[in-house]
Amino acid sequence: MRWQDLPEVHRIEQAAFAEDPWSMDSLWGELAARPRRDYVVLEADASGELVGYAGLDLAGESSDVMTIAVDPARRGAGHGTVLLETLLDHAADAGASQIMLEVRADNEGAIGLYQRHGFAELHRRRGYYQPGAVDALIMKKEVGSRD
Repeated sequence: MRWQDLPEVHRIEQAAFAEDPWSMDSLWGELAARPRRDYVVLEADASGELVGYAGLDLAGESSDVMTIAVDPARRGAGHGTVLLETLLDHAADAGASQIMLEVRADNEGAIGLYQRHGFAELHRRRGYYQPGAVDALIMKKEVGSRD
């Protein structure tokens, strides 16, 4: 991801996470946190149109998925899988032995994606996401195990 991608990333962020999107300032801050933070974009084709983006915090043996978002108009075509597998590869390349993430308990599509890739729920943070007091699921996967 480059700073030039941020307007389109922010558009996708707002569409994908309408209840609690990251601000443009937050996205800038994530890019500024490199090299510890690693963000990628997925382009649809040679036109360069962004389909989605994903971010990873490279924190040594344990990396954290910061976000994965696919344009809602483009969901269901495997783009989330491509983004997640890219993050898993980056975490392994950086020496991580496990990868953690947090996901809204009502985000069934994301939970299914993570479970298909071997993530398991560790615990639940009750009422974490506001508004709405939606639980957060904390999930973990051993990086070396590809399911």
